[in-house]
Amino acid sequence: MTQQVPSTEPRLTGVRNFRDVGGLPTVDGKRVRAGRLYRSGHLAHADEQDAAFLGSLKLHTVFDFRNAGDQALEGPDIELPGVRNLNLPLTDPASGVEFWSMVRDGDIAQLRELLADGRAEARMKGSYRAIITGRTAEHSRVLREMADGGLPALMHCAAGKDRAGLSVAVSLLALGVERTAIEEDYLKSNAAHRRYKVRRSADAPGGTSPEVMELLSPMFDARLEYLDAAFEAIEETWGDVETYLGRGLGLTPEVRERLRADFLD
Repeated sequence: MTQQVPSTEPRLTGVRNFRDVGGLPTVDGKRVRAGRLYRSGHLAHADEQDAAFLGSLKLHTVFDFRNAGDQALEGPDIELPGVRNLNLPLTDPASGVEFWSMVRDGDIAQLRELLADGRAEARMKGSYRAIITGRTAEHSRVLREMADGGLPALMHCAAGKDRAGLSVAVSLLALGVERTAIEEDYLKSNAAHRRYKVRRSADAPGGTSPEVMELLSPMFDARLEYLDAAFEAIEETWGDVETYLGRGLGLTPEVRERLRADFLD
């Protein structure tokens, strides 16, 4: 594991999908400053070396978007000295004890009934839309916390793909980052070393057969059609990004200017 950020990406032992979003370009020719915002999967399984690396980032705030079910499944985040941990649960595309029980133990018939014929993709797109339209208060708070001295910050959920992915995307929209750059960063969660590990019980019917994994894959992929559904929800509900940020999230020009001053080079 290296501790050079962002010139090389650390391979953390117990934390998946970690990266610095520094370097992304804005539409007006600026770039997101390195070392201001990081994203990852949960921190519950971070080992001693991971904790030392995370401590070296001098984080002010860790935004944990997991719900109580997530935390019961994986455990709470490790405590990092001097870091404020803010838990803001967001809708989970794979929420519910019953769903995770099906993922781990369900047979192929159950998986087909819930996920086949586009149902998994529809579930994901519906959840992304719901997070955008129904969680404006949470996203507004995230942005205000960062504008009010909450940087450097790390955002995570369970896998660091969906809830954290959308929260990072909203933050980047507020900074004026190019949409294509937001999409490229989002898709990085598909890299093999970043992906959330699908766990099936040893005696689960069908195990990890190709059909089982194909049925589950839409839930564990980062797909542009999901992110597009979120952007479409913004346009359908508020008309455009500027109205979403101003009216939907209540961000004043002063708050956005503080964010840009803290984030951009």
